[in-house]
Amino acid sequence: MGEAQFGVRHIIGAPVATSRLAEQAIVCIPPRSAKFTLAEWRMSNEQRCRNTEDQQQLADRVLGESERIREETAERAAIMKATSDRRIEERIGDIEFNKKELQLQRKEICLELEALGVYKTRLQDCLASLQTNALNICRKCLMLRDGRIGIDLVVDEVEHALQQEITTILGGQSLLKRALEQLNEQMRRLRSTRYLLDRDLQYKQAAIDLDKGSLTLKPTDLCLSVYEGYTNLDPANISADEYNAYSAKNIQSAAREVTSARPIRVFIDTLLKQVIDDLWGAYNKCNHEFKERIEDTKRTKAKLEDMHRETTQKIADMQNNILELQKALSAKEGNVGLAHTRLGRRAQRVGAELVKDPPGQALYYECEMLRHSTEQLQQMLHEANAALRYLLQTQIQLEEDINVKMNTLKIDEVDCMTLRTTMDYHAY
Repeated sequence: MGEAQFGVRHIIGAPVATSRLAEQAIVCIPPRSAKFTLAEWRMSNEQRCRNTEDQQQLADRVLGESERIREETAERAAIMKATSDRRIEERIGDIEFNKKELQLQRKEICLELEALGVYKTRLQDCLASLQTNALNICRKCLMLRDGRIGIDLVVDEVEHALQQEITTILGGQSLLKRALEQLNEQMRRLRSTRYLLDRDLQYKQAAIDLDKGSLTLKPTDLCLSVYEGYTNLDPANISADEYNAYSAKNIQSAAREVTSARPIRVFIDTLLKQVIDDLWGAYNKCNHEFKERIEDTKRTKAKLEDMHRETTQKIADMQNNILELQKALSAKEGNVGLAHTRLGRRAQRVGAELVKDPPGQALYYECEMLRHSTEQLQQMLHEANAALRYLLQTQIQLEEDINVKMNTLKIDEVDCMTLRTTMDYHAY
């Protein structure tokens, strides 16, 4: 500032007034002798007055500068506090926005976990049903069919169909177990992501609470404190860009996990439908083979029963035939005895009367014919007895075969088909 502004003149021995207190310097005059001149007295008085006026002017400038500094610092503090409050409010808004985004993703994850839990229950129920119901029934049917006896213990199409159905069930179980493992892994990843979101939400809520608490503080509060340490008062070592990238990464990771979890549900729906369709196909094929085998066995059993009735009738006819043959043999015994007795009597003739005359030849021919007839009857009786034995043996074999067929029908139609009616395949 210029000298004319403050009205300060340069006088020898007088202090020079400046605009700053630090630049002020007071020049003191050493004491002189006791006697002064009048001019010195006047000059001393004038100098004292000028010094006093300069000191007053300097005090006025200090007072004005102090007031200005007070007002400036107060205004600057108010502006800085308002700026800090605004920045804190903006920060709270940003954190709350990120928090809402995280909460939305967390809600999506919870809904997806709930949906996947339902699908997990469906898979577990389907696996349990296949193990305890379908697979055990098929194996029990195979075990029951091992109870067939005789010629009916045959490897037929029904057994092939049962084996194929068991293979289909085991294959379906393998696919469902693999899908269940994938589902568990996806649920684990979703839970892990939810845990990270919960931790991030917890940190953000703590930051919001701290910032809101900071907004409520006033300069006149008694709980304020002044940091007097030597380390940096702001320990933050994460930049705003790193923070935004971290929050965006959590949100994107959660969205990615939810997006990757949704196709699993579609895959499980398709897999369950495919497995159930394959199982129904194997079930219907096996039932068809059972029905064909049962009908074939019934036809064979009916044919054997007809043959058994015919054989029984033949046995009765053969028994009557044997009785008639025995009666015929009994009747021939009298004729043979009569012919032999007559020949014996004629053999007692003597002399020239013992001649081969027609009566003798007729008796001899009668004896031969009776012997031949008896032999024929005996041969026929022997054949009839043999035929009767064969018929009786055939009857026993037919009865055994009929019993075998009845046992097979009981196993296939009653036991196995009754068990198979309890089999149920659905997508749960």
